[in-house]
Amino acid sequence: MKDNKKICIAVDVMGGDFGPSVLIPAALWAAKEENLALKLVGQDWMIREILEKYPLDGLDVEVVHADEVAEMGDKPSHILRKKKNTSIQVACDLVKEGAADAVVSAGHTGVTLACGMFTFGRLKGIERPALATILPREKKPFILIDVGANVDAKPRHLVQFAIMGDSFARKILKVEEPQIGLLNIGEEPGKGNAQVSAAYSLLKNTSLNFIGNVEGRDLFGKDVDIAVCDGFVGNIALKLSEGLGLSFRKMLKKELKRGLLSRLVSFLGAPVFKRFYKKLNYEEYGGAPLLGLKKPVFVCHGSARELAIFKTIKTAAEFVRTKLNEEIKALLEKHPEITRFYKIKHIFHTSKEFAYSHFDISKEKKEKEGKDESEG
Repeated sequence: MKDNKKICIAVDVMGGDFGPSVLIPAALWAAKEENLALKLVGQDWMIREILEKYPLDGLDVEVVHADEVAEMGDKPSHILRKKKNTSIQVACDLVKEGAADAVVSAGHTGVTLACGMFTFGRLKGIERPALATILPREKKPFILIDVGANVDAKPRHLVQFAIMGDSFARKILKVEEPQIGLLNIGEEPGKGNAQVSAAYSLLKNTSLNFIGNVEGRDLFGKDVDIAVCDGFVGNIALKLSEGLGLSFRKMLKKELKRGLLSRLVSFLGAPVFKRFYKKLNYEEYGGAPLLGLKKPVFVCHGSARELAIFKTIKTAAEFVRTKLNEEIKALLEKHPEITRFYKIKHIFHTSKEFAYSHFDISKEKKEKEGKDESEG
């Protein structure tokens, strides 16, 4: 992407519970506020019908037709083999070709992950891309990673998640020294299953600002910027927190309608309650980036409305603007020990060093002998 060129977001407008009727106005809102270019991908007749309702003066918007739609019941493997012209695949192809800089979708998460992986590939050093979501908290938001891309993960994968989360927090949340915690059943070292126990040992030996284990009850109170877990645990934690927030709002609204005094409190405290609800609203932080791919891919909640889509597109633009992937790559280079090939390389180099010392031949002497032979 050239500096003088607008950031362009390819939006799969066919995904989500509400489809183009919500995704298109949200995309136009973001384009206007952030001075972005848009590629609206989907069934063109449907997109153009909705666009007629909105003023497009000054906006850089292009409609890109896609014949097919990835349904929620479709398996990712089926999409990749049989339905090759879905809106999400076309959106990914636009980014691969350089016609757009990032993809945003509210469709099937598994299909989006598969298309992103197949089209872009992973960053060097990342074995498992991870979904990172931003969650609200009293003082400042925090990042939970992974929230659903990997139901099973090895200890080194959790360290890779931590590295990606660290870069995301620095670039998007503007946290200078993010504090990273490992989501566990207890704070003490050695707690939890073999996976998190081994990950703890790996994390404490990295350059990351690792503060140890954090329990679920401390996520919204403790001063941790990134909570790391596998996708199985993370998805449950995410949906539990979303459900609790919605349930709390409903209970509070119900109580404020009980009797005259409660109604008076509700009326007088309306501005306070409005601010409080805004803090609880997960849509204020938009969708989740699929970190670890070579190009930015963002996944929105299927039930996401305009605000969540708008926020997601803004964050996607910031991802591109701040060159977040470059930050991840730089941090990965500092930690080659977290890749699956490190041990093999380490054993090879150790064996070679042993051979040199065992036969009392230095590297310099061996190189000199080789040079003399070639000259002879």
